[in-house]
Amino acid sequence: MPRFNERTLTEVDATRASPAQPAQTPGHARATLALTSAATAVTLMTYTAPMVTLPDTAAALHTSVSAQAWLLNGTPLGLAALLLVAGSLADDYGRRRIFLTGTLVLGITTALGALASSTWLFTLARIAQGAASAAILASSLGLIVHAFPTPRGRLHATGVWGAFVSGGIAVGPLVAGAFPDWRVAYGVLGAAALLVAALGTRGLTESRSPRGGRPDVLGALTFGLALVALVAALTLGRDGWLRPQVGLLLVATVALMAVFTLVERRTATPMIDLGLLRRPRFLASSAGGLFTGLAVIGTFSFLPAMLQQTLGLSAMDTAWLFLLWSGLSFTVALQAKRLSGRVSPRDQLAVGFALHAVGVLTMLGALDAHSWHRLLPGLIVAGTGSGLLNAALPLLSVESVPAARAAMGSGAQQTFRYIGSCAGVALTIAIATSSGSGLAHGADLALAVSAGLAAVAAAAVLALRSSSASSSASSSAS
Repeated sequence: MPRFNERTLTEVDATRASPAQPAQTPGHARATLALTSAATAVTLMTYTAPMVTLPDTAAALHTSVSAQAWLLNGTPLGLAALLLVAGSLADDYGRRRIFLTGTLVLGITTALGALASSTWLFTLARIAQGAASAAILASSLGLIVHAFPTPRGRLHATGVWGAFVSGGIAVGPLVAGAFPDWRVAYGVLGAAALLVAALGTRGLTESRSPRGGRPDVLGALTFGLALVALVAALTLGRDGWLRPQVGLLLVATVALMAVFTLVERRTATPMIDLGLLRRPRFLASSAGGLFTGLAVIGTFSFLPAMLQQTLGLSAMDTAWLFLLWSGLSFTVALQAKRLSGRVSPRDQLAVGFALHAVGVLTMLGALDAHSWHRLLPGLIVAGTGSGLLNAALPLLSVESVPAARAAMGSGAQQTFRYIGSCAGVALTIAIATSSGSGLAHGADLALAVSAGLAAVAAAAVLALRSSSASSSASSSAS
């Protein structure tokens, strides 16, 4: 009896076409790529803006050190909670519709964040921005997969999209640091999102692959509450991991995830098909996203604030310094498509994590020596690794699921990415600020932990690749 390996399953999935939909012309395909890339860049600019404005924002909102994690974690919390929901809704009810809704809401909520007068109002605005960002990021790759149905076209398009992830990360701090008031920066970013929404009403073609049935509301509710409990536990844990409220929140997280798993097994239209967890490609995509959040985003979200506090750099100086990391990431991600056929996405992930580990290790001692020059080699090496990660993750996420469920696959990978981001930011702040020897020494500890996590990620991705290869060989022998 014939047996199917992972590659065969993926090829079969790719032939499961959505209900008949008109093919897009090259002009429409290019417009789709341009609009989704622009929206993604604005989304990541909004996401990274607090990195260089955190000291000013915390001072304006009278935010305590222990609560600063909420200023950074609001958007990734909204992203992690709703990416799976947004991906499923986009596939079922229209990717263009979800995309335009997300860009419109992002513009409005970003502007509202500029008007916030307290830590909690700002955090709520950031969570709403995260929810809108989830709609944009999950639907973007679904729109791209529909616009570029061939493997060659999809490789090019996902490479460009991944580069704009890095581009948004690079430009966001520059925009935030260029204005004398952080509130003005948020107003500008909100206006940019509204502009993309207006252009998208005429430049995008609708696509969907409906499954029938109702939205998985109970799954979305239990998953979202589980993430809120987890992030709250990680944030409050900085003031003591043995406190009763931290323990209760962790127990609630486990219980809610158990309920979520039960709901997903029983519903006809789950947010995520749990059977995908048996696919090495999907596991590699998920693990890659999780550790990118933990090791990369978590570290580089708080490192700018540490530089300002220890080296006395201004927000703009910090933004220019970090442009070396994020700008190089953009360039590498844009060129990484040339590696196709020679280096698999999973190998790119492993190399990317290894380069991040080496890069952050070379930064050890720079803050304690009050020398930003010592950061430069590490920023170059880590930026190269980040570019490889941003290029490989979107391609692997859409390759790891049936073609008709591309938005869900994107949402799943990015859900793990921003779960990792929430945990990584809280962990970085906890390590960096709990050292009795000062913030510079705490930063070294956080960098060492980041390197260790990246090394674990590289090993895990390679192990999944080996597992997949063994499975394929066994299937062929059968």
